[in-house]
Parts: sequence; structure tokens; C-alpha cells
Amino acid sequence: MIDRNPSSHKGENGKVAIIGGSPTIHGAPLLSALAAEASGADLIFVCLPSCHKAVAKTTSLNFQVHPFKNDLLKDEDIEPILELLATMDSAVIGPGISKDPSEQKVLDQIIQAASCDLVLDATALQKNTLSLVKGKNAIVTPHLGELERMGIDQDQLSKVASENNATICLKGETDLITHSNGDQTEIDGGSAGLTVGGTGDVLAGLIGGLISQGLDHPSACELSSKIMKSAGEILQIEFGYAYTAVQIINIIPRLVSKHDQ
Repeated sequence: MIDRNPSSHKGENGKVAIIGGSPTIHGAPLLSALAAEASGADLIFVCLPSCHKAVAKTTSLNFQVHPFKNDLLKDEDIEPILELLATMDSAVIGPGISKDPSEQKVLDQIIQAASCDLVLDATALQKNTLSLVKGKNAIVTPHLGELERMGIDQDQLSKVASENNATICLKGETDLITHSNGDQTEIDGGSAGLTVGGTGDVLAGLIGGLISQGLDHPSACELSSKIMKSAGEILQIEFGYAYTAVQIINIIPRLVSKHDQ
């Protein structure tokens, strides 16, 4: 249950940063940001390549846009991003980031030094990711291919989550959420239309938005997974498999209210 003090003020019910994007990918971080916004979080901050700052500003009037110095994540971006993250409740890192080795090194430094709760997705999921966040408050959201890239066997998820004090949200036909204590929860349902591009970015942003509002990590993953599955079922009735990640985002607010009981 997401509790909210009726006397609270702006920013006290969730501040979320999204770090992502590359010269050819602007949508991924913006879908994550829109999903965090739809979760009910108060303030959304978007860090993405400079070439996409205009589209980021027009995607939502509520976004506070902090572009990279250039079009790739570089050393000079580390300090300002870490200063921003120090004021955040959560950060979603990785959607749309390029796989350029130099950029990956910068991303690793940001992940390792970040002081807020983290949701790591897409390019942020590498063999060394869990070692970077060991002892932190972190969630990783791989699909099976990314889990393999991380060097993790599915039958070892409980052991790996416990050893690294991380929550692992494995995406698939049935989502498997492994708590940091090794417990596991399965979430069924959904629609094959959820294979459309951007749904993983939406899930990561939704999780980030919910933990920024005070949900514990397993609960945020479980609620987000249920919402995504429900959205897929609802949209399939009207659109078959021809729906988009943006259409999912548009119904998140009412699904948060429905499932957050």
C-alpha cells in the first residue's frame, strides 16, 4: 500500500531520476520517465544525450531535463549526475544507453557511487553489475538474454540475490521476482503484445516511481509486474497485439489504484 501524508508538500512523495539514451535512442529513457510519472511520483528528472533535450522537454511539462554534456555519457557527466542522484529517492539507470566500452565505464562509476535506491535495466546489466551494487539498495530487471549476459543461471537466482542483497525481477511470460532474502514470487498473466518495444523501459520506470514513494523493493516489483500484465490483457481486448508502450503508460494510474490495495 502506498501511503501519503495529506499534509505533504511537493517532492515529498517521490523524486526519480532517469539516466539513459544514446544518439539513436531517445524513447527508452523517456518511456521510463513517463512511467515513473504515471506511478504518482512528484518529480521526474531526465538525464539523456544533449541531442534529445528538446524532445525530452516536450514529452512532459513536468520533466526536469539534465542533458549530458554531449551525445554520449562521458567522464565530465559523472559529477553532476552524482550530485543530482544525491537528492533523489530513486534512479532508473540504463534504458537506451549505448554499449560503447568507454560509456560503459562511466556508467559503472555512476552506479557504484550512487547514493539513492537504484533500478538497473538494459545496458546497465552486465557481468559486473551485482558486484557494483553489493550492499546497496538495488533492483535489477533482466530478461533471460540479459540474465545470461550477467552470467547468472536462473536456478541460482535465490543464491545470487541473497549474496548481493539485491532484488531481481526476471521478465518473461511469467515474471519471477527474487527477493534479497532469496524468497521468490511468480506473476502470471499478460499478453503476447507486451513484446512490443519499450515495455521493459516502462516496467523499470514504474518500479522506480513506486519505490520513490516508499514501497519496499519486492512489493514495488510485484505491483509493477501485476500492472504490466493487467495492461497487456486490457489492451489486447481492444487492440489485439497492436498496442504500444505509451498506451500502457496511459492506463497505469488507474491500474496502480486498482492493484494497490
